[in-house]
Amino acid sequence: MSSFDSFSFKGQKALMRVDFNVPLDKEMQITDDTRMRAALPTIKSILQQGGAVILMSHLGRPKEGPADKYSLRHLVPHLRNLLPGIPVQFADDCIGAQAQDLSASLLPGEVLLLENLRFYPEEEKGDIEFAAKLARLGTVWVNDAFGTAHRAHASTAVMASQFSKDKRLFGKLMEAEVASAQKVLHQAASPFVAIIGGAKVSDKILIIENLLERATDVIIGGGMAYTFFKALGKNIGNSLCEADRLTLALEVLEKAEKKGVRIHLPEDSVIANRFAADADTAIASSTDIPAGWMGLDIGPAARVQFAAVIHSAKTILWNGPMGVFEMPAFQEGTQAVALAIASATQKGAFSLVGGGDSVAAINQFQLTDQVSYVSTGGGAMLEYFEGKLLPGIAAVTG
Repeated sequence: MSSFDSFSFKGQKALMRVDFNVPLDKEMQITDDTRMRAALPTIKSILQQGGAVILMSHLGRPKEGPADKYSLRHLVPHLRNLLPGIPVQFADDCIGAQAQDLSASLLPGEVLLLENLRFYPEEEKGDIEFAAKLARLGTVWVNDAFGTAHRAHASTAVMASQFSKDKRLFGKLMEAEVASAQKVLHQAASPFVAIIGGAKVSDKILIIENLLERATDVIIGGGMAYTFFKALGKNIGNSLCEADRLTLALEVLEKAEKKGVRIHLPEDSVIANRFAADADTAIASSTDIPAGWMGLDIGPAARVQFAAVIHSAKTILWNGPMGVFEMPAFQEGTQAVALAIASATQKGAFSLVGGGDSVAAINQFQLTDQVSYVSTGGGAMLEYFEGKLLPGIAAVTG
């Protein structure tokens, strides 16, 4: 495996897997271009060295072949805006004659965007022949799509077999993602505080169990906290609870105690009489929520409690919100945690924010540039911290 910076792209046609799975509105306008912007450093570096770039990506989940609403054609105008002065062409198929002709005639300093890979079912099936057809378009394979690294698809993993080890690389984004994740998982300075939120224990159990081998402190917030309280025999009212995970929650607490890992559950909660933005609200102990009420955010005491733990950290991982932060009435807990992470980072802690909702929250509170690293890969980052081997990483490093 070559590192990106040590490879010379002069005269090369870089077949680059990106994650351009961006949200579009009804007029087919991009509503959030974060993923496209994340790929720009890699694209520009290749072009500046005298290489050409052939971009391949998926968009959405087309199940019945080509469909206009999933066409990457809609991204071309914005991609040209992001790359001013750089010729950007589009191939209306990813492996057809047009793609072959355009890639063959592509000059150094030019960009070609291929049509949606998932218009072919062979992409998600990891079909070797499909990967081979794609591979013929370029001379070097660059994987810069961490968001799809957990998928063993043709373009994200199987493609590796078509290139020699010195011609399969991570892009700058992928290198940064992997380095940040490895720093947290394998080189974490202590105290290491993991903040895990979200709705369900079942969604996060694997990451919690893996982190019990590494973290000194685990903060648990969000709806999943009430399953733990219920397992401890507390009154949680109508709060979210996975009744079939109560035993599992107790096992996690017991395992943490044996390993000397401190589990922090919220002392109090912002409760509501219904799940709605305009619901009646109150503050209650998280262990004694009245019948008919539900916890939808951590309370003021819990914010102070969690902030104190975060401020003591040298390494911080945040995955999942503390409440229903999309509703203003229940966003203060998540915001308090975000501010505490930013403060701890300023004092020298390394902080990694990963997971779709956490990333959305850090963006909403405009604190993105005040943490060490914000991951672009939701599902991929989650699986990485669950201890799983990601096909998109193994394909390059293996």
